[in-house]
Amino acid sequence: MAVVWIPALLRDLVEDRESLTVSGTTVREIIDSLERAYPGIKARLCDGDGLRPGLAVAVDTQLARYGLQEKVGENSEVHFLPAISGGSAVCVL
Repeated sequence: MAVVWIPALLRDLVEDRESLTVSGTTVREIIDSLERAYPGIKARLCDGDGLRPGLAVAVDTQLARYGLQEKVGENSEVHFLPAISGGSAVCVL
C-alpha cells in the first residue's frame, strides 16, 4: 500500500497524522480510500473531477502529469502539495 503524506492544513481531518498507509492504484483511488476512512477529505482535495485549484500531487518525487489518473505503485509515496506559482524577478547589476 502507498504511503500518503498529509499536508498540515488537512491534518485536522486525519487525527493530526502526518502520513497514512492507503490502498489504491491511481491518485483517484487513493483519494477515495482516504474519503472512506476520513469523510470530508475528498472535498478538500478535489473540485469536481479534478484536484482543487492551487493543489498539486506528487507520486514518488514526480509531479503527477495525469492528475487523478496518475498511477500509484504498491510502495509509492504520494504527497499533496500546495501549488506554487512564481512571479518575475528582476536582477539589477
